[in-house]
Amino acid sequence: MVEFQAGQRIALWGGGEALVGKLLGRGGQGAVYEVTVDGKPCALKWYTCHLQDKAAFKENLRQNIEDPGRSLAPDDKFLWPRFLTEDLGAGKTESFGYVMALRPPEFTDFPAILNGKDGKGGKVAFASTEVMILAALNLVNAFRSLHRKGLSYQDLNDGNFFINTETGDVLICDNDNVTPDGKVNSGGVGGKPGYMAPEIVRGDAHPSERTDCHSLAVVLFKLFFRHSPLQGAAYEKLPCMTEKREMELFGTNPVFVYDPDDESNRPVNGVHNNVIKLWPLFPQFFRDAFILSFAKGMKDPQVRMTDNAWQKLLVRLRDEWYVGCPSCGKAMFLGDNDAAADLQCSGCSASFSYPRRLGLKQGSVLYNIPLFPGKKLYACHIVKDSDDYRTVSGEVVMNKNNPSLWGIKNLSPETWRIKPPGGEVKEIAPGGAVPIGPGLTINFAAASGNISE
Repeated sequence: MVEFQAGQRIALWGGGEALVGKLLGRGGQGAVYEVTVDGKPCALKWYTCHLQDKAAFKENLRQNIEDPGRSLAPDDKFLWPRFLTEDLGAGKTESFGYVMALRPPEFTDFPAILNGKDGKGGKVAFASTEVMILAALNLVNAFRSLHRKGLSYQDLNDGNFFINTETGDVLICDNDNVTPDGKVNSGGVGGKPGYMAPEIVRGDAHPSERTDCHSLAVVLFKLFFRHSPLQGAAYEKLPCMTEKREMELFGTNPVFVYDPDDESNRPVNGVHNNVIKLWPLFPQFFRDAFILSFAKGMKDPQVRMTDNAWQKLLVRLRDEWYVGCPSCGKAMFLGDNDAAADLQCSGCSASFSYPRRLGLKQGSVLYNIPLFPGKKLYACHIVKDSDDYRTVSGEVVMNKNNPSLWGIKNLSPETWRIKPPGGEVKEIAPGGAVPIGPGLTINFAAASGNISE
């Protein structure tokens, strides 16, 4: 097995070289080193494992680097391969690697986020719930970009990506397994237990976009509920994990921990506390998406939530996040609450009125956004044919002289038109603010909305 020392030089295919720095880590396929290429810091993944068809695997990797349809990363969330190395050794010891961008230090690996602490004992947590939702949006959007290019990732698991817990930015590594959808990965990689779709575990199918969708749902479930979707009472009954039991748990008889028709694998009190506590805090429409993915989707891959469906649902989830108990400021999701009834804070038990909402229709998509200071509207809400969930186009603000008066500030480049009940149409230029009042109609460039009582 090839081992590199700092200061060694490795020839790159087609010319140039990489100067080896320190070892960054090891995984199932190989070792990763910090290297310098043309004076810029990069990362080198060097293969130390047996590849099922090395020549085909290397050719697929070369196409990911050089083919015009695949060479550019689907978007900037991927640490995409940049250079192949020349081979080293001969015969059975011959090996190679590839160079990719180096992960910035502000990005944390997913296992550390799940554990709540890094390798040095420091705490790891998202800056806010909104940031956690944005991270999920960035993740599903990345895979949507990948799938729209006709590619499938084929090995999504907790070791493939990193998140900036302050901003929600995401970086995805190990893109050497990315293959045109429908084509078998020549590296022989099927996935990681607990993340693989059951049909792959059983050997009934090869990795594809549809199996990516299962793995993506697993990652999202772990992100929001801090637990595996398939490890409940049935898992706890196992004295030890054998290949036969792993096959049953993840392949032949997978049961979602909250399957509405099968309670045999429910989370266990005192053992699976995270998911027991977190599951009821999220709106039913969000929980239903996981029920669809892990109950019906286990048996029928065609009904699994797609990356596009997840993106729309996560935008809605973010819309439903309400920071607003007047007494203690505790936040909550409003999706399952009755708009006609008072809300009760789960933190201090105070009762308060249901917030006014801005009901928006963007094409066939309906949004219902609670209004409170700091709440943001995004381009996907008001710009025609936009699914841009990052660009802020409006924000609820308080009047500086009278904090009881709220308005929606126009942060877009477009002029809005409003009509109060029984009043005349007025224009709100960029930088202006719409007063929040019941019955007010707002016409954006591509969407119209009404503010509720």
